[in-house]
Amino acid sequence: MRTDSRIESSSSQIDEAEVSRQWTSRLRRSLAGKLPPEKLLPDTQPAYVASWIYVFGVLTLAALAMVAISGAILALEGPDWWHNSPEGLFVNSMHLWSVELFFFFMVIHLWGKFFMSAWRGRRGLTWVTGVLAFLLSIGAAFTGYLSQQNLDSQWISTQAKDAMNSTGIGAVFNVLNFGQMFMWHILLLPLLVVIVVAIHVLLVRYRGVVPPVGSVPRSEEHKPWKGRVRPYDIVKEASIAFTIVAILTLLFSAVFSSPDDPAVTLKQWAQVDPVDFVQTAQTELAGTSESATYGPPYNNQSGYVQSLGPISLQRFAGVSYPINSAQDYVLGPLETFKPGNPALASALSTFESASKAQQASWVAAFGKADAHLTVSNGQLIYPKGQYGPVPALMSNLLVMARSGGLDNALESHSGFYGTDYTKPLLFLADGGYFASIGQKYHLLGNEWGMTNETGNFPGQAWLWLYTFWYQIPPMATSGNGDVLVMSIMALLTLAFVVFPYIPGLRRIPEKVPVYRAIWRRYYREEES
Repeated sequence: MRTDSRIESSSSQIDEAEVSRQWTSRLRRSLAGKLPPEKLLPDTQPAYVASWIYVFGVLTLAALAMVAISGAILALEGPDWWHNSPEGLFVNSMHLWSVELFFFFMVIHLWGKFFMSAWRGRRGLTWVTGVLAFLLSIGAAFTGYLSQQNLDSQWISTQAKDAMNSTGIGAVFNVLNFGQMFMWHILLLPLLVVIVVAIHVLLVRYRGVVPPVGSVPRSEEHKPWKGRVRPYDIVKEASIAFTIVAILTLLFSAVFSSPDDPAVTLKQWAQVDPVDFVQTAQTELAGTSESATYGPPYNNQSGYVQSLGPISLQRFAGVSYPINSAQDYVLGPLETFKPGNPALASALSTFESASKAQQASWVAAFGKADAHLTVSNGQLIYPKGQYGPVPALMSNLLVMARSGGLDNALESHSGFYGTDYTKPLLFLADGGYFASIGQKYHLLGNEWGMTNETGNFPGQAWLWLYTFWYQIPPMATSGNGDVLVMSIMALLTLAFVVFPYIPGLRRIPEKVPVYRAIWRRYYREEES
C-alpha cells in the first residue's frame, strides 16, 4: 500500500506546464486543432460540391489502391511468375490497366482543379502537392515499364538513356540497370507517391474545397464555407469508387490482357541475323560503334555528348559505367570461351600481342569486307584479305553468341545475382537488328515511340508532351536534341508546379468560362 501511495504521490507531482511544453504535446494539440475528426471524416460538404469533376479525385485514389495491390502481388511473386504463368500475366494485366485508369482519372482531376483555380484561398500548397504526386507517378510508371524485363522495357531503356545521359542524370540513374530500376519502382517512388498523396489529401481536408469563383469575396476564400451544405458519406463514396475501379480493372484485364513480347537476346540476334551481329561486333572491336564513341557516362569519347552552349552536364557528371567495347564485347568474352579451343587461344594471343597499329589495320580491313560477309550453316564466310586473326575472333564470337554463352558472359557480375543489363543492351542497340524490331512495332522516335506499346495496347500516353518536342525543329534534327527537350520540359514542369505563385498567370483560369460549366448548378441556383 505504501508503494502505491508513493506512485500516486509521484504522479500527482508531475508539472503539467512542463508536459504541455513537450514537443509531443504541442504536436498533438496542433494536429487536433487543425484536423479534428469532423474534418478528417466529414459527414457534410458544401452544396456546390455537386459536379462530376469531384468524383475523379476519389476515383484516382481508388485506382492508386488497385495499383498498389496488384503491384505488391507482382513484387512478391517476381518476374518469372508474371512472364511464365497465366495467373501472373493476369495480375500483370491488372497492374497495367489500373495504372491506365489511375492516370486517366488523375489527369481529369488535375485539369479540373486547374480550371477551378483551386489554389485560391491559400491553397497553393494543395496544388503543388497534387502536381508533385502526378510527376512522381510518371516516374513510378516509367520505371515500371523499365522493370518488365521484356522487349518493351529493353526498347524504352535504350531510347531513354540518351535523354538521361544528356542531363548528367544518367550517371546515377541508369535506365539499363534492371536491379536499380526495379528498386526505384517498387520501393522509393511508390513511397514518395503515397507520402505526397497523403499530404495532398490532408491539405484538402484542412483547407476545405475551394469555393466557386465569385461566390465569396477573395479575402474570405480561405475561410470555412458558411453557405448551404448537403449530406456526404465519404466512406460510402470511397467504397463505391474502389468497387468501380476494381470491376473496370478486372474487365479490361480479362478482355484485353497485357503486352509481354519476349526480350531480345544476343543469342536470338546471332541466330536470326548473324551477318548484322558480326558487322556490329567488328565495330566494337574497331572502337567505332555508338557505345565505343558515346562519351560519358560510358567512356571519355565525345561522339554523343550533348550540351547547352558551353555547358555540358553530361561531361561534368563523368564516367560512371565504364565501357571498353573491344574488351567488353569481344576480347573479354572470348577469353572465357577459349578453354579447350586452341585455335581461338592462338588467335587471341596473336591479336593481343600485336601493336595497336597492326590491330587497327586488321580490323579496318575486315570492316571493308562487311558488305560481302555471309553465314552458311553457322560458319562465317568472308572474302580473302589481310585480316590477321580477326576472322577467327569473329567466327568464335558468333558461335559463342549462338550458343547463348555471350549473353551469360555480358550479364555476369562480381556478385551472385546479375541484374545490370547495361553492357548487353548497349551492344544490342549498336546493331541494326534491334532497330528493325523497333521499326516493326512502330516504336521509333519519329512515330512518338515513347508513348507507344507493342501491339494494340495502350502505352505511356502521359508522355505525349515530352515526345511532342522531338517532332519539331530544332529538336528533331539537332545533335543536342535530348538536352534541349529535357530543358524545355524542366522549365514547363517548374512553371506548372509553381503556377499558383506566378502573378498574372494564376488568374488565367478565372477568365476562362470552364469553371462555370463545373459549377453550373451552383450558378444556376444563385442566379434564379
